[in-house]
Amino acid sequence: MPDTYVFIIVAMGLVTYIPRWLPLFILTKYTLPGWFKDWLTLIPASVLSALLLPALVTGGDPRHFDIMRPELWVAVPTFIFALATKSLGGTVVVGMVLFWLSGKLL
Repeated sequence: MPDTYVFIIVAMGLVTYIPRWLPLFILTKYTLPGWFKDWLTLIPASVLSALLLPALVTGGDPRHFDIMRPELWVAVPTFIFALATKSLGGTVVVGMVLFWLSGKLL
């Protein structure tokens, strides 16, 4: 294996590892305020929303707002099921079944 490949693999590992390790290393020396910890717990939900919402409510090329997308109509009852049961596996199954049914019915 040429030295260039080894260098690229090591560099990619460092670029992946350092941004994850550095905040942990720095923040373990400090006590974070409660409001900041609460704020940090909202980040996964906001990232997931930012990734999902455009796929659910926009379609076509160029992108345009489309409220009649089957993905949106499947996501709503799936989300309600997830809130009611707090079951990840059940939510996945319900979402898959509803999406399959929407493809058969629409």
